Amino acid sequence: MRASRSRTITIATLLLLIAAVTGGVTVVLRGSRDTGAAAPSGRTGDGPPPVDLARSVAAYTDRFTPDGGYRPPSRIERQTVAAGVALLLDHRIDQAEERLAEVDFAVRTVTDSATGRGFAEVYDRVDQGPAPRGWGRVLLDLDHPVRWSVQVPHPVADHDTELLGVRVLRGTPGGLLIIAGAHRKSGEGDAADVAHRRDTVFDAICAELVGRRLPGIQLHGFARDSAPRYDAIASTGAGTDGRAAGRALADALRAKDFAVCRAWARSCPLPGRDNVQGREAAAAGVPFLHVELAPPLRTDGPPADRTAQAIGTVTGGWAEDARAG
Repeated sequence: MRASRSRTITIATLLLLIAAVTGGVTVVLRGSRDTGAAAPSGRTGDGPPPVDLARSVAAYTDRFTPDGGYRPPSRIERQTVAAGVALLLDHRIDQAEERLAEVDFAVRTVTDSATGRGFAEVYDRVDQGPAPRGWGRVLLDLDHPVRWSVQVPHPVADHDTELLGVRVLRGTPGGLLIIAGAHRKSGEGDAADVAHRRDTVFDAICAELVGRRLPGIQLHGFARDSAPRYDAIASTGAGTDGRAAGRALADALRAKDFAVCRAWARSCPLPGRDNVQGREAAAAGVPFLHVELAPPLRTDGPPADRTAQAIGTVTGGWAEDARAG
């Protein structure tokens, strides 16, 4: 009888222990789910975790070198990528994925860990392999209508302009960031110098944006000895439609204690008047800014933060103008 009671107590004790352990595991699992449940922008914790766009872009451009791979796209290839981006701008994501897949591009949606906003990322699947084509990458805001673009034609070559582009994208809702897919000296001759060629995916996408009358700012970098008197050179490129935005940018940079050369008011080095995207914008009467920046204004740190804030006065104005219109 005593042995039977002992077994009963032992079984009861084991059952209590199992219940306690099971309850503890349930609490741990519930706590883990709850941690991810309050995802940014009302997104649930069931999807992929947020992504740091700056780290993602840095990882993408880290392999860019002057002797890196680049294959010039055919007319059909560059038009197909541009058409896929156009479908995304119209929020036709399924159709965009189908169109982009025709040239081995793809779309993924990500949540930026810094802003909580959702972005569509257009990327080249071939770039994941050993022989990248170097056609570029696009990030566009999914939570707001796209009103403006920031363009980075010379990532790595113009050091950290790609990371400044991310800062600008984050600073004002409704933006699109386009980054060239190779070092400007890749490939043969100047084939990958997208700021000076029309036969690139980069230019085809920018032309689509101009066709939609979306203003854009293109980021460049210069060495100190190229313009030792200035921290920044602001230009409207070949046109004049961005003059008001250019003044706003120059004023904002000056307010951040940067020395600015205004190319519409005086002779400045590196005015960007032969920039292809600027010429296309000028022909269509669309505002375009070409800005050259000294190293401290684009390298990670407080000066780059101040630069992005100054540019934000322009992108914010463009977004406001589009809403008002």
